[in-house]
Amino acid sequence: MKTQFELLIKSRELVLQVIDDLTIEQLQTIPKGFKNNIAWNVAHLVVTQQLLHYKLSGVNCLIPDDLIADFRKGTFPTRNFTNEEFDEIKDLLSALPETLIEDYEADIFQDYEEYQTSTGFVLDSLETAIAFNNYHEGLHLGIIRSIKKLV
Repeated sequence: MKTQFELLIKSRELVLQVIDDLTIEQLQTIPKGFKNNIAWNVAHLVVTQQLLHYKLSGVNCLIPDDLIADFRKGTFPTRNFTNEEFDEIKDLLSALPETLIEDYEADIFQDYEEYQTSTGFVLDSLETAIAFNNYHEGLHLGIIRSIKKLV
């Protein structure tokens, strides 16, 4: 699991590096041909990780319910962030992997509700969910990079 956790941390560091020089306006621009923006993708990463790891394990998510409602799979940007609000999202993106590691090592995840992803892959344990989430984060890093070229 150490490698999976390192991948998650590194992926999130890369996301933060890629977006570091963008304005809040650029982060929230939806380029032609896209359904969402960089800010949505970043918040979506925070939400998806919480749902796949915590909620499906029967453990309370560590983020507000309204964040989950606005950025879960199948949603689209419906509001704009202030600089302060997006800084909070970036803080969550950065901090939550360490919390996951601590919670995993504390053995708080006892159960896992099987879940079939939209790709057809079945998550049947927290460990498969962590690996799948890393794949998911890589996809969104690619999307973020693509959008950045257009904003």
